[in-house]
Amino acid sequence: MSVLADLERRGDLPTGQLPVKWVIVVDRDLPRGLQANAAACLAASVGVAVPAIVGAGGLDAAGAAHAGLPWTGCTVLAAPAAIVRRVRDEAAGEAELVMADMADIAQRASAYDDYLAALARAEEPSYYAVSLFGPRPIVERLTGRLPLLR
Repeated sequence: MSVLADLERRGDLPTGQLPVKWVIVVDRDLPRGLQANAAACLAASVGVAVPAIVGAGGLDAAGAAHAGLPWTGCTVLAAPAAIVRRVRDEAAGEAELVMADMADIAQRASAYDDYLAALARAEEPSYYAVSLFGPRPIVERLTGRLPLLR
């Protein structure tokens, strides 16, 4: 993917001026706990897929260490389940995007192997959330004017 090959850490720029964008679109009708879990799990997946998005850690004035955070920022948006699916399906066709999704079956499984087995049987799973990272114009085209998750 060219976006990953050319990814240059730009912690000096405001996130709105970066050529890349990272969003997570969450089903707005889920309970807050499921929303938070889906966003956290997707963030972990993207951090593994694109390790360059995590900046260096730092020290505060008292000398305490703080872990690095994504220098790209991450906007968490809300949408009805049908829109989450549409965004996910359209993003799957965009070669320049890193896309991760959280199917509903992932949060119902008590063991990871059970999740993988259920996923293998699911022809059209429902999605709780989808994460998109890539060129700003593509991400913005797919997520449009979705509101922030509140």
